[in-house]
Amino acid sequence: MTLPQGDLRLLETDTARRLLHSRELAHLAYVGRDGTPRVMPMMFLWTGTTLVMSTFGGAHKIASLRAAPAAAVTIDVGGPPPEVLLLRGPVEVQEVDGVLPDYVTMQRHYYGDEQAERTAAEIDRPGLRMARLALTPTWAGVLDFRTRLPHALSRS
Repeated sequence: MTLPQGDLRLLETDTARRLLHSRELAHLAYVGRDGTPRVMPMMFLWTGTTLVMSTFGGAHKIASLRAAPAAAVTIDVGGPPPEVLLLRGPVEVQEVDGVLPDYVTMQRHYYGDEQAERTAAEIDRPGLRMARLALTPTWAGVLDFRTRLPHALSRS
């Protein structure tokens, strides 16, 4: 039986697992404070239940996500064939003083230990504030164009 779009068990599929542990960027979609849509490419970390991203203090997305926490994320590979993971859910924002530990973990994953340490040292300055953006999926979708062709999927 094919899982319908929206079913969180899709996060356990090979395609979702591959994308959640990839070095592809997540594309975070949210509504700006002026009511218009935004999409931002973001490094991410999958904890097994939450998609974590980070940003620097003062970023407009912090206030926007606090005001309207509903967001969507796409992680994709152009292919061929394309592979796409779609997530929806609320984003919890937590601001911290200093370098966010998750940020360093993301840097390691994307760029390696040496570059991560160098980047953390470069940004670690007095007064630095960062924010942890944690999306907990309430909806998941997978398009892998091999086993889940778009025309065969239920629509939401």
